[in-house]
Amino acid sequence: MQDALNPGTPNPPAQVPLPPLRRELRSWTRDLAVSLGLAIVVMIFLYQPVKVEGTSMNPLLSDQERIFINKFIYRFEPIERGDVVVFWYPLDRSKSFIKRVVGLPGETVEIRMGRVYINGEDLTDQFVPSTYLDGSNYTPRKIPDSEYFVMGDHRDSSNDSRVFGPVQRQFIYGKAVFAYWPVDHFGSLAPTSTVNAASK
Repeated sequence: MQDALNPGTPNPPAQVPLPPLRRELRSWTRDLAVSLGLAIVVMIFLYQPVKVEGTSMNPLLSDQERIFINKFIYRFEPIERGDVVVFWYPLDRSKSFIKRVVGLPGETVEIRMGRVYINGEDLTDQFVPSTYLDGSNYTPRKIPDSEYFVMGDHRDSSNDSRVFGPVQRQFIYGKAVFAYWPVDHFGSLAPTSTVNAASK
């Protein structure tokens, strides 16, 4: 049995293959759109741009500098000494602060003439210039569980745990990871040195 044909209906035209350059451009455009979409999703859900206000984290961060914070990193790894963290200000939860973690839960922190001691041992803060140290004292105090002692790198110009006490873990919501503005500060915010205090 033969299929019926309508002689009044013309055969569909054969598809003309796209030129190689046009195919390549279409492929690049699709890949670029997918990459941008993924980047936007990552930026929205993993990273958050923030503007630094104040000078307490000089010289690492300057006033009005723009950085990215990772909002999910501490779901997968612990907070460590030397991390630059963003947290809700304990005395006013509508404000955010950015400081460096100096003391960990369970440790005893003490400050003598501006020098920080953890469990009685001198903390080597090589990322704090000597001109930014102050002569403050802080009597030995044990950091409660799930709390962190934070300080600004510009010690004589910082409102930090010396004033408002250790910060509860639940109020720390991000880690500073990357600076993007101004362009001369563009780059990673990974610690530039290690600290040599004992963690007993």
